Amino acid sequence: MPFNFKPIGIIHSPFKSREDIPRKKWFDPHGFDDVFGEIEVFRNFEAGLDDIDGFSHLILIFVFHESSERKLFAHPPFDGKKRGIFATRSPHRPNPIGMTVVKLEGRNKNTLKVSGLDMFEGSPVLDIKPYTPRDNKENIGLGWLEHILEKHDLT
Repeated sequence: MPFNFKPIGIIHSPFKSREDIPRKKWFDPHGFDDVFGEIEVFRNFEAGLDDIDGFSHLILIFVFHESSERKLFAHPPFDGKKRGIFATRSPHRPNPIGMTVVKLEGRNKNTLKVSGLDMFEGSPVLDIKPYTPRDNKENIGLGWLEHILEKHDLT
């Protein structure tokens, strides 16, 4: 069954292209905390933002809109090994859908001011969900990434 998704908004980011995003920030759990931007929710979806103000963090579902490659393997930065695409955050996925968690800094009508942005200008937003206690997992395993984090002293 085919799916047709329409963006509900767009990202306004200090990163103007993929190359502007510092790769080292990906491995630091707080690497993007100082990156501020906005989510412009299209006016016809503004009513859906009612009651969002009390949440500290949001989960953004977005499109890797400039990713044209579709792969089942990726070569993550600082790793040097080929990894299965579903064990990475690579944008070159069978479906170019991304997910990230941002901190809600404020709201002005249909514009959400956020920090923690790790995508670049113009990324289409498919959905916004509140970050809730069920999203906070403990004792997580990080697979192959644990070695990279230890190697770069980011644990």
